[in-house]
Amino acid sequence: MKMDIKNIKFRYDTKESDIKIVLDILKSTGYFYDYEIEVAGELVEERLKSGVKSGYYFAFAEDESGTMLGYSCYGHIPCSVSSYDLYWIAVHKNFQRYGIGKIILLKTEELIKSLNGTQIYIETSNSEKYLSTRNFYLKCGYIQEAALKNFYGPGDDKVIYSKNII
Repeated sequence: MKMDIKNIKFRYDTKESDIKIVLDILKSTGYFYDYEIEVAGELVEERLKSGVKSGYYFAFAEDESGTMLGYSCYGHIPCSVSSYDLYWIAVHKNFQRYGIGKIILLKTEELIKSLNGTQIYIETSNSEKYLSTRNFYLKCGYIQEAALKNFYGPGDDKVIYSKNII
C-alpha cells in the first residue's frame, strides 16, 4: 500500500464517531490492554461532554478521504505552569511505518507550543514490547528522565520521557 503523507490533514474537534475509531486504532496496534483502550475512549467521551474544560486535547490525522490514520491526546499538567502530558499517540496498524506517528507528534508539539506549553512528558512501559515506542521517542528528541521500578507490575517499569519545546 502506498501512502502519500503530504495529504494528511488534522482535525481537532471531537465527534461521537471518534470514540469507536480511537478504540479501533488502539486495538489494531496490539499494544494495549482492554482496560487501557477503554480509558482512551473515556477521554474522548469526556472531551465531548465537557469541551475544553475537560483538559483533554486531540489531534486527529486523516487522509484525503477522511479516514483517521492516527491521533494524539494531550493536556496541561495540573499545578504546573507550562508542562503538558502526551496521554496517547497511536497510528492504526494499517498505516504504520510511513512516518505518520512522527507527523502527529510534531503537530502535537506545535499545538502545545501554541498553548504556551514549554515541556512535554510521555510515559510508557519498559517491557520489550514497547522497545520500538521508546526508540521512537528518543529519535524524536525526547530524553529519558526517570524509570519507576515495577510500576505496571513486577519487572515492568514506567519510563518517563520529556522534551523542552521552547
